[in-house]
Amino acid sequence: MTALKNDRFLRALLKQPVDVTPVWMMRQAGRYLPEYRASRAQAGDFMSLCMNPEFACEVTMQPLDRYPQLDAAILFSDILTIPDAMGQGLYFETGEGPRFKKVVSTLADIEALPIPDPHKDLGYVMDAVSTIRRELNGRVPLIGFSGSPWTLATYMVEGGSSKDFRKTKAMLYDNPQAMHLLLDKLAQSVTSYLNGQIMAGAQAVQIFDTWGGNLSAAAYQEFSLAYMKKIVSGLIRENDGRKVPVILFTKNGGLWLESIAEAGADALGLDWTCDIGNARARVGDKVALQGNMDPTVLYAKPEAIRTEVGRILASYGKGSGHVFNLGHGITPEVDPEHAGAFLRAVHELSAQYHE
Repeated sequence: MTALKNDRFLRALLKQPVDVTPVWMMRQAGRYLPEYRASRAQAGDFMSLCMNPEFACEVTMQPLDRYPQLDAAILFSDILTIPDAMGQGLYFETGEGPRFKKVVSTLADIEALPIPDPHKDLGYVMDAVSTIRRELNGRVPLIGFSGSPWTLATYMVEGGSSKDFRKTKAMLYDNPQAMHLLLDKLAQSVTSYLNGQIMAGAQAVQIFDTWGGNLSAAAYQEFSLAYMKKIVSGLIRENDGRKVPVILFTKNGGLWLESIAEAGADALGLDWTCDIGNARARVGDKVALQGNMDPTVLYAKPEAIRTEVGRILASYGKGSGHVFNLGHGITPEVDPEHAGAFLRAVHELSAQYHE
């Protein structure tokens, strides 16, 4: 494989020295970019974009071509590819987000679920990874990803997104045996899926635990973190002669940073509700930190964005181990010029912390 021209993202995840704080944005390929909207219209719909490796590569590259400051590319895909490959029938309703034709509601439903083969059942994702990696040609590292078992389970049980997760939580408390079987099957699926991405060319991987923060402290440990630990312990951690860093991101997980830091990953993603300096003090040298500007700051003027970037950098302080990101995905209404101002500010203001 081609040597990396810019590896500061991987170096920061491993707490190695860097010249400036690396930066990327969750959902950096997305609806805020006019070129993405044009590609999606050409593809026909969102899943056609995901399932065509050439289109997935095209939209992955768009933010990199627009913003030379980006220090990583992230595979363009969706977290719900695994439940879809398990036969749940993923589709998207306009204005309503993802839906499933089948829902999981009984132990028998869960026992019938297959564990997908990443190459046979999710081959389009592996093809997208290898296509993107080839197109990148060493420009920046490529991030692969998956949803966490708990987050995937919520969609499978609810049949789509939910405000209160009433069906999923009812199963968790009424029938923990069924929930543990579902989560165990999902953990096996995520492990093989991420390992497939790594072998296809992903140079770091992130687990998105979007809904873990909606659990109680005890339920989070048992039903979310335990399964992420299981995945981390089963991942390929070196490929192509380099370490493959793993990032865990639990949205609203700030109360549990110490236990997440013990899960075996290289880095923790933070949402914007945590102070990053406080988080650094709490986890010490165990892990790198990624984050954590409120995405809605990007609606403010460039000067205000720059001020907030400076505040977060100062809070983290000197030294490596910080990857700058938003605390969640960039939102569709953001002005692309404001995203550019954000990315430039990170590089311009962070050099002083790496002397």
